Amino acid sequence: MAYGKRTFGIIGLGIFGSTVANELARFGNHIIGIDVNEQAVTNMADKISQAMIVDARDDAALREAGIGDCDVGLVAMGDDLEASILAVMNLKLIGVPIVWAKARTKTHHRILLKLGVDRVIHPELEVGQHIAQVLNNPLVRDYVSLGNGYHVVNFRIPKSLEGRKLSDLPHTKDYNLRCVGVMRGTEFAGQDSTDCTLQGDDLLLLLGQRKDLHDFAESL
Repeated sequence: MAYGKRTFGIIGLGIFGSTVANELARFGNHIIGIDVNEQAVTNMADKISQAMIVDARDDAALREAGIGDCDVGLVAMGDDLEASILAVMNLKLIGVPIVWAKARTKTHHRILLKLGVDRVIHPELEVGQHIAQVLNNPLVRDYVSLGNGYHVVNFRIPKSLEGRKLSDLPHTKDYNLRCVGVMRGTEFAGQDSTDCTLQGDDLLLLLGQRKDLHDFAESL
């Protein structure tokens, strides 16, 4: 489903918040970023639509800043538990329809869920898990979690598979995996039903559960 340009309110312009704000702005969205730190606001002044010094604990100040008119609000500060909780409560109070928030601890996570946050984010944890998955097996180039235990993993083709037909690989029968396709440079080269011969620089895209993907990777 494609979305048009939307308005995002980013509460907290530290490393995480400013990165999200920059990327959303790059996609052409209208971004209102706020922080109590003057330098953080100054750093973003020419990068997003609006950057203001506002205390998110003050619902009236949030309304005045235009946060109440945003389609989505992101509470990107996680170090100050009280400020994070009050910011979420105020976003709900002023009618922001979708609220995401950053959490630092499990307790913080549980509180945010109780407050009705649509999605709780653990940037450091999620990035750490992602890096560990990639470092754990040198053939794994990257992966994406799809939820419910399923992932799409990007495998480098080892020398043992060069010249093999995609249809000859045991991923479907032995490992309960589905081949999404093969990337050859910037081209999409093949799927399960195609008679694709693997080359040295190919990347194999496989969909499945973590254990099956791990077992397949180990077999290579």
